Amino acid sequence: QLQLVESGGGLVQPGGSLRLSCAASGFTLDYRAIAWLRQAPGKEREGVSCISSSGGSTKYVDSVKGRFTISRDNARNTVYLQMNSLKPEDTAVYYCAALNTADCSGLVGAWGQGTQVTVSS
Repeated sequence: QLQLVESGGGLVQPGGSLRLSCAASGFTLDYRAIAWLRQAPGKEREGVSCISSSGGSTKYVDSVKGRFTISRDNARNTVYLQMNSLKPEDTAVYYCAALNTADCSGLVGAWGQGTQVTVSS
């Protein structure tokens, strides 16, 4: 069974940091680009970041550039999202998604269940 499991979410104060993890089971992430998306209450889901299968190409939405870093460890079949300088507007459920291509141009082939990130004092 193909499964993605996110972890690392939680409650953090503004300016704080969290590291999200996305672990795959039942299939290898080696040949897939992986994206992180988020959905805040009352808002549409938006793409946050994406990393190619090799890790050589990364993309970020403008609102997180310079604060978030996506990385992957194919040996561990895991992708990470390091989030620094968090702001209240980063509050959302964060999802990882495995694309059906090696670059970030493909469609989502598998979703994780999501992890809640809340930034509040």
